[in-house]
Amino acid sequence: MPRRTLTFVALALAACDAKGTSTAAPAPAATASARAPGRGAPRFEHAPPGADFAAVVRARRDAAEADGRRVLVYVGAPWCEPCQRFHRAVEEGKLDDQLAGLTFLELDSETDGVRLRDAGYVSKYIPLFAVPGPDGRMARSIEGSIKGDGAVAQITPRLLRLLEGLPTR
Repeated sequence: MPRRTLTFVALALAACDAKGTSTAAPAPAATASARAPGRGAPRFEHAPPGADFAAVVRARRDAAEADGRRVLVYVGAPWCEPCQRFHRAVEEGKLDDQLAGLTFLELDSETDGVRLRDAGYVSKYIPLFAVPGPDGRMARSIEGSIKGDGAVAQITPRLLRLLEGLPTR
């Protein structure tokens, strides 16, 4: 891809006051495997306090898997427009089919920064969606989004592509 095109794409994806760009290309349409079995609509769950966030992630993932759900770490901020739009779309049920059975273990990039960093959940941009590894630390992730009405449509296919690598039980 020519440098000029890459520059344009990078600029077009800028969001969250320079905290939300992504160099990831948009994903192809979601496949059935991305919608792996799970129970119920996607939901947000605030991460409980604790210094060892990796241990919190492991415990929450084990509990969710026992219930037929999957856990993704979600890092946002109240001031982040794409974060607000994604959060609202999930709460309004607009992503129930695509993200069924997901629990987003939610953290705030500013108030939870130290424990996120200590557990390897480091990103340049938000929102951050991360698949935890067996040790509870970040294994794979996507980050950033565009502002405006297209935020959810830009996040969703990238998120589905990330989910395709998650094991199902």
